[in-house]
Amino acid sequence: MCAAAALLLCACGTGNRVDTPAPPSYTDVRAILQRLTTTDGAPGALLEVSDAHGRTVLTSGVSNIGTRAPMAGNSRFRIGSLTKTFVATVVLQLVSEHRVALDAPVEQYLPATIRGNGNDGHDITVRQLLQQTSGLPDYLDYLTPDRILQHPLAHHDPLELVRLALAHPRLFAPGTDWDYSSTNYLLAGMVIEKVTGRPYGEAVDQRIIRPLGLHDTSVPGDDPTIPGNHPRGYVKPENSAPLDLTEFNPSSAGSAGGMISSAADLNRFLDSLVNGHLLNPPELQEMMTTRPTGNSHNAAYGLGLQSTPLPCGGSAWGHSGDIPGFQTMAATTTDGRSATVMANLDPGGSDAQDADIHTAITTALCAGSP
Repeated sequence: MCAAAALLLCACGTGNRVDTPAPPSYTDVRAILQRLTTTDGAPGALLEVSDAHGRTVLTSGVSNIGTRAPMAGNSRFRIGSLTKTFVATVVLQLVSEHRVALDAPVEQYLPATIRGNGNDGHDITVRQLLQQTSGLPDYLDYLTPDRILQHPLAHHDPLELVRLALAHPRLFAPGTDWDYSSTNYLLAGMVIEKVTGRPYGEAVDQRIIRPLGLHDTSVPGDDPTIPGNHPRGYVKPENSAPLDLTEFNPSSAGSAGGMISSAADLNRFLDSLVNGHLLNPPELQEMMTTRPTGNSHNAAYGLGLQSTPLPCGGSAWGHSGDIPGFQTMAATTTDGRSATVMANLDPGGSDAQDADIHTAITTALCAGSP
């Protein structure tokens, strides 16, 4: 009896033992961040990865060229076009509430807004705005960082920026091709405002920021400052030293790119989104139904959300964001791995900076893969 009991105890103590893998060291990721802040030219960079092992924060370089203060892992950044994923999420929530129809013409919500040079709101659907298949020109092709540098505190009305784009011919018939245009998301923000009766930022705050407790995330409107702990943001004109453009009026980006957040908040947001905590299954499926973009990473674009194949298998779901002073990329997987990388230089970084930011994300996500 005792021998049998002893044998049972022995079996329970050894035969059923499960070895827990050691947390990854992220050695390769550290090397990429070091490269970003040396040969690539960014003053500073940070990366936060969240997976089954917990949170890991890595930093390199400086937050301020003048003081040489190191980059802080909890820094808030302007996130540029990652704003589009927040905006698309709100639109899809409104779809779930039967207040917006994805395949309705934009004219239904914004009458007489899209007109001229072959651009017509009768021919463009809400879905085509969100998926970048509208054929509308990108207003940012005509509002350059140089213009922002000349008048950094100027207010820009969304309709004014849309009209800047509509002064040019459409790129293709709606739905026949894909081309990235921030004009689409200015219009998506205007749809949110028309349907809800409040600015897009209030809808994002009520529906996403507050429910998820994203304490570092905000929609600044016309406020030129970045609240909380943040690095300086730099632009680097050709053949010139970096210029500090931390403070400017982000209404020039609006619902296409005006938000502020941190790596921790972006990881939480994307994980919550992709794993079904912000959208009902039908709307999440619509968001994650993609078409190829033709870029070098074999990315495919859904509704404000991009998928990219991972070298370790599977896909990363996320978005990138470029805005004067800051570059960000964030992505997550459906099995709970998330990573965000940020650098405080844009534009002016080399092509290598873009490539290394992408590689840092995919390497971090693969380091924590099962």
